[in-house]
Amino acid sequence: MRQSAARLRRLPPSCGPVRLVGVDGHAGSGKSTFAGRLAEVLGGAPVLHLDDLASHDEPFAWTGRLLSQVIEPFGRGESAHYAPYDWHARRFGPPRPLPAAPVVLIEGVGAGRRALRPYLACLLWLETPREDAWARGRSRDGEEQRDFWDGWVRAEVQHFAEDPSRPYADLLVRQLAEGYEVLPGPVGHPAPRHDVTHREGPPAMW
Repeated sequence: MRQSAARLRRLPPSCGPVRLVGVDGHAGSGKSTFAGRLAEVLGGAPVLHLDDLASHDEPFAWTGRLLSQVIEPFGRGESAHYAPYDWHARRFGPPRPLPAAPVVLIEGVGAGRRALRPYLACLLWLETPREDAWARGRSRDGEEQRDFWDGWVRAEVQHFAEDPSRPYADLLVRQLAEGYEVLPGPVGHPAPRHDVTHREGPPAMW
């Protein structure tokens, strides 16, 4: 695991001094959990959750905020500051720092979108069928979020129809009963093989 994390760190910087790693997939596919475990293996790599840049009114219209608040500062070698959205208060909060660390994970639906891919060192796709992922998400959030999920599913379908991520993934990640399986993605880079791990969090990346 440590060797795999070292390999990820050895990827060329993709945004200033930062190696941005995108973790994409359908809502409910397990992106946050996987990104959190991967961040631990990387020694506490920062994780930006795209839910913090989205909002009720603009679930996918966060590209401008991401570019201006995160990508541009990283490109200058500076720490970023982004205003996270409060989903209960329905407003953006005070700026939160995001250091320009050697590896930064960007997790969320659309992390591999067209506007972001030029800045990514690696794109991972959580390989969970969308119906299974959505069912998991609905169960997790409960009946009170039913209307939100109905609207979200329509928005997600439209988003991926217009701007798919999976065809551009370097790696496909499948959650197993214990651990994860990592396979080469449609891009076929950087992994020519797959790894299976058990009881130790995310697998070797390649």
